[in-house]
Amino acid sequence: MNNSRVKFKTYLHKGVINWFKDNIGIIAALLILCAIIALNPVTKSTFLTQKNIFNVLRQISTNLYIACAMTMVIILGGIDLSVGSIIALSGCIAAGGVSRYNLPLFVALLLGLLVGIVIGIFNGLFIAKTTIPAFIVTLATMNIARGLAYVYTGGSPVRVVTKEWQFLGAGYIGAIPTPVIILVIILIISIFILNTTKLGRYIYAVGGNAEAARFSGINVARVKFLVHVYSGLMAGLSGIVLASRMYSGQPTSGEGAEMDAIAAVVVGGTSMAGGSGTIGGTIIGALIIGILNNGLNLLNVNSFWKYVVKGLVILLAVYIDYIKGIRRAA
Repeated sequence: MNNSRVKFKTYLHKGVINWFKDNIGIIAALLILCAIIALNPVTKSTFLTQKNIFNVLRQISTNLYIACAMTMVIILGGIDLSVGSIIALSGCIAAGGVSRYNLPLFVALLLGLLVGIVIGIFNGLFIAKTTIPAFIVTLATMNIARGLAYVYTGGSPVRVVTKEWQFLGAGYIGAIPTPVIILVIILIISIFILNTTKLGRYIYAVGGNAEAARFSGINVARVKFLVHVYSGLMAGLSGIVLASRMYSGQPTSGEGAEMDAIAAVVVGGTSMAGGSGTIGGTIIGALIIGILNNGLNLLNVNSFWKYVVKGLVILLAVYIDYIKGIRRAA
């Protein structure tokens, strides 16, 4: 028992050190960004307050739910464009279950999650069983899910004003926002899947070389299927939490969410070519984007500039990945 504990501590210690070494660049970028905003005369009195820190964490939480799953999808060498539309449809269905059909809250929440799982299954089956690229399959389901959200709601928000409904997105457990508590659980689960399970090892193997993984006995189709189901589940959860925070399911909810998740993953160092990436890097990537947005808000910069800044950050991250690829090839 003692030897097992020593081995685990050694493994954990080495893992943490290696993670810091691999992500030293983006960690330094995050710290420099925080220092710049914290020392700015306009923002220094508000940026590091508990209220603002929890506000940033609440804002990035729903992005990180889907970004955790998107990390796995991109490590596989794929992409999931449907998550934003799943957010809208799952939020509307869950809200409708409460306000239109008077279902118990727990049942309505399960319906919302089920929407995400079903679309994830649909994506996973098509991607795993055919040679159709993930980009095309998820582009199709993106439009299907968004259209179904508009059909279900008639283009109008589905309002829910009960305190129980609002708790998931706008409530607190002690001083900590509920979405942040949920985020911690999702991060633990996602890190556990990627770092300690066979599925995690298979995800890296398939992303590195799908043919080699197949010849080594890995069921490549099953790995792709399970990852896309997880992506659908996380998008469904994100949709429910967002709908709770806005007190309504809205068919426009989640627009651009897939781009925010991809941005967090790419800025966090996951290679778009597949085969490498970490949840820890994605967390740093999401924090960089979230703190950038927050800093611009505190500086009263026109919100349209957020898109410009986000685009430049993504371009820089992709360029760095490109340079790394050249160095590895050399």
